[in-house]
Amino acid sequence: MIQGGAVLFSEMTPPAHRENAFNDWYDGHHSPSHVKGVPGFISAMRYKSDSGPHYLAVYELENPETLQHEEYKKRKLTPDNPTYKMLKSVSGFTRYVAREKFFLARDLNNQSSLDAEFIYCIFFSVPAEQRLDFGKWFDEEHAAMLQRDSNWLLSRRMEIVNYDPEPYTDMILHYLSDDSLLESEEYSAAQKTDWGQEFAKKTWFEPHCVLYRRRRSRFLKVSCKGEK
Repeated sequence: MIQGGAVLFSEMTPPAHRENAFNDWYDGHHSPSHVKGVPGFISAMRYKSDSGPHYLAVYELENPETLQHEEYKKRKLTPDNPTYKMLKSVSGFTRYVAREKFFLARDLNNQSSLDAEFIYCIFFSVPAEQRLDFGKWFDEEHAAMLQRDSNWLLSRRMEIVNYDPEPYTDMILHYLSDDSLLESEEYSAAQKTDWGQEFAKKTWFEPHCVLYRRRRSRFLKVSCKGEK
């Protein structure tokens, strides 16, 4: 199982003219070290934005409490020298820890949905009194309507428990085989239901959206033949 009950969502932009060095550090040291060396880390996938040298890593965790483990805290508070130097030079940093509250997969037995070509990430700041209704709308209507298109592979609704920098409360992760789905009739119809339109009228319903393309194979706790 490569999907966890929580995720660590981390964005970074490498320093100018050091993109290759940044990727060498992330691929060769940072991600594999965390996944293989910290209890509770299950797997990780890296992504890159088509709009510039902006990168995302999504770490699958057993639960949010994974990040309270002494091994992780030691790495975060006292990073090794390569990590210390690189983190001093990056920009565009975000860090969100989120607990999975709901997911809908096209094929429950097919973990490859988690390794889709694109990940579409949507952030909301939902008032406390609206959280229950928001979750019911997504879980009972919205996610299922999106999957009427066979290329919409997986949707996850996450409760953010730790944020940096923006105080978002909810994160939606959609896993797509093709980014053209965001212009599809199914996507448009899913946003235009009566239930969806009621949310659209609310002042807080102003999502922050980012789209990334998968850039390599998944980092696993135990490497399998042919995997990195």
